Amino acid sequence: MSNSYEIDDANDDTIIRSGSPELPLSIPIDDDVIDVAEAPTIIVSKADPRHSERTFVKPPEPDPEPPVALYAMRIGEHSLISLEVPAYIGRRPSTPRIVGPRMPRLVMVPSPSREVSSTHVEILQEADTVVVTDLGSTNGTTVTMAGFAPQTLRQGESLVVGAETVVDIGDGIRIVIVSLPDNAVTEGTQ
Repeated sequence: MSNSYEIDDANDDTIIRSGSPELPLSIPIDDDVIDVAEAPTIIVSKADPRHSERTFVKPPEPDPEPPVALYAMRIGEHSLISLEVPAYIGRRPSTPRIVGPRMPRLVMVPSPSREVSSTHVEILQEADTVVVTDLGSTNGTTVTMAGFAPQTLRQGESLVVGAETVVDIGDGIRIVIVSLPDNAVTEGTQ
């Protein structure tokens, strides 16, 4: 399986597609959205506060240093995506109406049979743990931690997980949480 990589330096986005590089690339732009749910594409981007009606909440105290990624996630063969900022994963993810001091990362995944909700799950690093939250998905989120039976999250339910946890959001999309070594380079930290 070959991967093609495209980097949009103007938006600092990375688009990774599996399969033939001749496949057309579709990216939603304003109101002219082309559905990429059926394309074998994972798109990772930062939410743009200039094009949002979201309310931003200032942190109670400014952080002297940017957050450090202790964990990352891997979706299929995609490179590691760091979790120093919250990640919203879905067919066509969007940020919540109110966000904290760190702008979230949006991760668009393919869902040919539309099992994955638009904004299906949030995964974030909270201090030295990782929290997985089902964001009201239609078909649910199944979390499997090492040594435990799979657990299906109810809509809006959160679960604290560790490294080597597998989060299944449907349509063959499995997200693996991994611990990062000190010198790791991930998509979010490059």
